[in-house]
Amino acid sequence: MTKWTRFAAACSAALLLAACGRSVVVQPNRGATTPRTPVAPARAASDRDSYRVMRGDTLYSIAFRHGVDFRDLAGWNGIASPYTIWPGQVLRLSPARDRVAGTRRPVTSAPTRMPASVAKPVPTPSHPSASVAAPAPVAAVPAPPVVPAPKGATRTASGVNWRWPADGTLIKKFQGGDAIPGIELAGKAGDPVRAAADGVVVYSGNGLVGYGELIIIKHNDDFLSAYGHNRKRLVKEGQRVSAGQLIAEMGSTGASRDELQFQIRRDGNPVDPLDYLPAR
Repeated sequence: MTKWTRFAAACSAALLLAACGRSVVVQPNRGATTPRTPVAPARAASDRDSYRVMRGDTLYSIAFRHGVDFRDLAGWNGIASPYTIWPGQVLRLSPARDRVAGTRRPVTSAPTRMPASVAKPVPTPSHPSASVAAPAPVAAVPAPPVVPAPKGATRTASGVNWRWPADGTLIKKFQGGDAIPGIELAGKAGDPVRAAADGVVVYSGNGLVGYGELIIIKHNDDFLSAYGHNRKRLVKEGQRVSAGQLIAEMGSTGASRDELQFQIRRDGNPVDPLDYLPAR
């Protein structure tokens, strides 16, 4: 019996049974190919709303990496000054869903000596199984080489006295949509990189992908500045610096050429440095 003959016989049987008032379910031929509705794979849980702390992180570097204000990040996770965090700790990167819209960030005083740091758990004598966080003692920071600060122009904007962080030519302007938003200044390996304003070093390391050897300076509760692609970092976390002070040597770490990648962030958001630096 051919395929079409079998099909016709099945249809005739179905019509005959339907005429008798009985319901019929016709099963397709197992050997036949039938269209199949694709099933979307199960969606993996998103990790964009949380971050697991790694050794070397600070609260400031995590906030910088994810484009949020350090005070918001601290508030969402119930972390008070001096913002101690632990390796393996999971931090929220956004407010809790039940948080009332429009709630203002908690007012916290920023540390002047100890930046947000990764602490080591220390067992307590009375409860050997318990652990508490105790920030590691700050080692003595050797003073950077004494290099006279050039008498460059300064500009006071939003309460901060700004100056250019390097003498090189501006080779890339600010583009808000860039993955690493900021400006780039040309130069050669070893050229001086200077603090753009007075502040406290809150990050000095190489843990942020795309920035190479990076320094972040906190100027006040609103402003941070960042200096990337350095050949050598000359300041440590927790160190207070002055505008024009030598903080690094220009290099090409994380870049294809010797340059300084410079950013200014206000309340965690990248802004155009040219709106704050003095005119050249």
